[in-house]
Amino acid sequence: MNWLLLNAAPGSKIEQALEKLVDFGMDAGKDIFVAILIYSIGRFIIRQISILIAKVLEKRKIEVSVQTFLKSLVKILLNMVLAFAIISKLGVETTSFAALLASAGVAVGMALSGNLSNFAGGLIILVFKPFKVGDYIDGPGVSGTIKEIQIFHTILSTLDNRMIYVPNGMLSGNAVTNYSKQEMRRVEWVFGVEYGEDVKRVRAVLQRIINADSRVLDTPAPIIVLGSLSASSVDITVRVWVKSADYWSVLYDINEIVYTTFNEEGIGFPFPQLTVHQAKD
Repeated sequence: MNWLLLNAAPGSKIEQALEKLVDFGMDAGKDIFVAILIYSIGRFIIRQISILIAKVLEKRKIEVSVQTFLKSLVKILLNMVLAFAIISKLGVETTSFAALLASAGVAVGMALSGNLSNFAGGLIILVFKPFKVGDYIDGPGVSGTIKEIQIFHTILSTLDNRMIYVPNGMLSGNAVTNYSKQEMRRVEWVFGVEYGEDVKRVRAVLQRIINADSRVLDTPAPIIVLGSLSASSVDITVRVWVKSADYWSVLYDINEIVYTTFNEEGIGFPFPQLTVHQAKD
């Protein structure tokens, strides 16, 4: 009899262990299923909230730069809430998890010090508005049109259609030239003509070219002056004011028109002069 009980004991322990394992698996499976359900529903809710916030911001006609920043911030915060909900459902104590995060806060803060400065830089950009979405800027080593101002980065589109992600801290802490801030910009050319050319005639030809371009503004008035007498040329300086959006087109168009007109009018462009003195025997 005792022998039978001894033989049965190991089997009963295995069965109990299997039952506990099955129960644990079922409980864990339910928790995992609920966590996946929370994730799916949470992602759907986050998308809907993001869409709603975007509509509200657009309806209130908030600047695009502020809209992108706020949408990015809200999305990150909602995803953090969702992550805590999933972790809590999986049985991880959120208090201990929060304590772990707090204890690692110093190390994480040091590792993310650059991102924290970028976050602060983003706030500075939004508050003081040195530029906004759609502006063309020159920054530290980068140039382009502002596409988005996010929490940590500002996205620029270059003239050759490259996307550059610039840390906000870099833009807020360095000199930035904003070419779109003002409604008008001054275009300047220096046209060199040969010595011996009639300066008054050259000035009259340039004035005719400027007057024929409707994009050139009357106020401030265009200026055409003899800028300098260089070693090989008489340099005529032309300054006009245009709308900021017309700057590049006016600059390049007038260059081409002046070249063509000078050739038609017989106004010579100078070449570098080199005087050679022959040594006497």
